[in-house]
Formats: sequence, C-alpha cells, structure tokens
Amino acid sequence: MINLGFEVTATDGAARRGRVTAVHGAFDTPAFMPVGTYGTVKAMTPEELEQLGAQVVLGNTFHLMLRPGADVVAELGGLHRFMHWSRPILTDSGGFQVFSLAKLRTITEEGVRFRSPIDGSEVRLTPEDSMRVQRQLGSDIAMMFDDCTAWPATHEATEASMERSMRWARRCRDHYHAEPPPGALFGIVQGGMFADLRTRSLESLLEIDAAALGGIAGLAIGGLAVGEPEPQRLAVLESLVPQMPQQRPRYLMGVGRPEDIVAAVLRGVDMFDCVMPTRHARNGNLFTSTGSINIRNAAHQRDPGPIDPECGCYTCRNYSRAYLRHLGRCNEILGSRLNTIHNLHFYLRLMQDLRSAIERGALEGFARDFLARRQGPPAPVA
Repeated sequence: MINLGFEVTATDGAARRGRVTAVHGAFDTPAFMPVGTYGTVKAMTPEELEQLGAQVVLGNTFHLMLRPGADVVAELGGLHRFMHWSRPILTDSGGFQVFSLAKLRTITEEGVRFRSPIDGSEVRLTPEDSMRVQRQLGSDIAMMFDDCTAWPATHEATEASMERSMRWARRCRDHYHAEPPPGALFGIVQGGMFADLRTRSLESLLEIDAAALGGIAGLAIGGLAVGEPEPQRLAVLESLVPQMPQQRPRYLMGVGRPEDIVAAVLRGVDMFDCVMPTRHARNGNLFTSTGSINIRNAAHQRDPGPIDPECGCYTCRNYSRAYLRHLGRCNEILGSRLNTIHNLHFYLRLMQDLRSAIERGALEGFARDFLARRQGPPAPVA
C-alpha cells in the first residue's frame, strides 16, 4: 500500500542523510528534484540529467492534464515511458498552479473551477480528479490536492483554507488507494505562518494516515515560498519540522534558493524542488560558489574564464564567459542549454556536498562557509 521506503543513514544536529526507495528506484536525501513541468526538464535530455547527478524529477499534474492530457500519457505507457526517464518521478497535485490563477478560478468545497490558460475553456479540478490524473501518469510519488493559502492572510482565512485542505486530503487518500496505486501518496501540511494551524494540519494528516493503516508515505510543507519574509519561513520550519515523524521523508515545496535549501537542511528537511536553476539559466542568471552573475552583462564580453573556476561541469570545462554572453545576446538555444547544465550541476553538487557534510558530522561548518562565500550570513538555527 505504501510503495515507498525511507531510511535515515546519518544525522548531524537536526539534519538527516537518508535514502528513499520508490517503485522506479532509489534516491539519496537531501535531494533536489529538477522540475519537468511538461514532462521535460527544459533543455535537458534524461541522459544529461543522470550525468549531472539527478536521481528524481518532478512532473506537473496541472500542465500535463491540459497538454497532452493524462489519458494520452497513460495510453502511451505512463509518464516514465513518455518522457524516457526510468528513475523516480514526483508529480505535484496542481494546487499551486490553480493558486497562481487567482483571477481565473473559483474555489468551492467540491474543488476548483478555472479558465484554462491555454484556450480559456472551463476546467474542473477536484481532489478526485488530481488523484485520477496522477494515477494515470504513473508517478512514484503523488501529492495530495490542497488549497494553497495566499500570503498575507488572517488567522481566520488561513484556518478556513487549511481545514478545506484537510477535508480534501481525506478524499485524496480514499481515491488514491481505492485500487492498488502505482506509487506512494504524500500529504501536505498547510497553515500559513501560524504555528497552531500548522500543528493542527499535521495532526489531521497523521490521523488520516492512521485511519488508512499507512496511506500517507511522506509529508510535505506547503504554502511557503509565496512571498513571505525569510524569518517567517524559518520560524515555520523551526516550529513544525521537529513535530514531523522521524521515519518519513520531509519535503519543502517550491523553496529553491541555494541559501534557502541549506537553511532548511539544517532544520531537518529532506526534499526540495524549484524552477529557479532552469528558469534563471534561460535568463542568463548563473549560480557560482561566490554569488550569482548575469552572463549577459557587458563585464563578461571579453572574459576568457569559466562561469566558476571551482566548477567541474561540462560548460565550465569547455566554454568562456565571453562565449556564453555572446550566445545569450544572440538568443542562441545553445546558450540556454549550457547555462542550464551549469545551474543544475551547481544545485545537484550542492546536494552531494550537503549529504557528505552530514555523514562527516561537519554540516555546520560547511553551511557557514558556503553561505559566507555566497555573501549571505547563515540564519541561526533556533
């Protein structure tokens, strides 16, 4: 019923180094999942992703439901075969994308109705619909459909949103497990910036899990990375994460600056995703060990050096900043590809370094040095 295993192999303070075993293989934690919105991590082949060290990717339920349609993907053998990726896939529920369509959607107890951003037609998405689509996609990890609370929001509005998410969570659990599922189901803790609501949400999910005799394999933290100040986000993690079960993976949804990932790992989070490395790459914004640069700036016009002298990625081994700037200024596709290779390498190498530091009991020092070099002092752990 669970279709997922999780083992913590080392700890350092609150941080954990572990391994998730899913239907299509295993991946190491802390893990970063490159985002493959339409069944592709933009500009990358699956073989290139594996060479970079990606072990799990994220697919987008909302977008794949609209194009090409979950029935098409299912007919063609499921998302793994469709996109030629044999390792684990996590699919989000579509809740965040619906949240982003604030002017085009209507939320009711049934679910959400919205206007398609593609052709303007009316589309329905309920907890049952989300589970059906994710089952058709055949993902290793499916996410419950939730009501992503806007920020800022009052305690009253946040409570109503959280309670709706918990009612939907029960429906997700029931529908996903109505037949033998293709993967495992993760619950999403909501509650905005309010510690009491976060605790209640977590307790509700654990009650749903107990009633299903283990229907929820992992727990995600949703409703962050929606514009809130960093101190508020860290306060949520410091209050919530210690209450989360030790034996299940913890997933912080959508939080993706390198500094934010390090801060969350220090506080006990295991899994991350974000479009930042790929989206920034297409806009010429590149991550380095000493900060970020915009490769399109004139300062790089005659620079013969790599993006980052300390980076061993294919791009840095073979191409200069001057050449990458030229490609960007000419809108050449190769520029986006090379930039994406570098940014994903940076993120995936960071995760490798974090895992190694936890194993050595040296995470605090690694985090301090990494954040100092990136020109941002570490946020203190409460």
